[in-house]
Amino acid sequence: MALTPEQITAAHKANIETLFGLTTKAFEGVEKIVELNVAASRAALAEAASHSQALLNVKDAQELLALQSSFFQPLAEKTAAYNRHLYNIATSTSAEVTKALESKAGEFQQGFNSLVESTAKNAPAGSETAVAVMKSAVSAANNAFESVQKAVKQASDLAEANLKAVTTTAAAAAQAPAARTKA
Repeated sequence: MALTPEQITAAHKANIETLFGLTTKAFEGVEKIVELNVAASRAALAEAASHSQALLNVKDAQELLALQSSFFQPLAEKTAAYNRHLYNIATSTSAEVTKALESKAGEFQQGFNSLVESTAKNAPAGSETAVAVMKSAVSAANNAFESVQKAVKQASDLAEANLKAVTTTAAAAAQAPAARTKA
């Protein structure tokens, strides 16, 4: 079975549309990260200016220590929040790209399987062994692809669990000095 020029053109057009769609999703993710960094930089600059003004009004060492403590205590919480937001952007962008790629991979797999079946039906007599080997190879490749997808999903879930644990630990560590200061 030979592909017609129309089928080749349609496949090429679909691949280009997919490429541009994935590129757009990637740029959207980068844009969100840039917006996050600009917002974080603005907030850090405003806090630094405010802290500098407060430092100029310090009257004694105890007031200086209290001011420094109040400045650094929320830093861990802000860092954890920034990292959570960054992680959310990365995972949502990754999920969108993965979904699109899995869809295209599924379409490709179905098309390839149809081609293999069509070739097998039209194979000359005596080529049953070669057809069986080809079907076996396709089946093995499909199984390997599914195994890789499962491994990537498990690694992603593990990374998410680790990030949550680190965030919880950082937030608890940031709150511990505050609890001691209030006591």
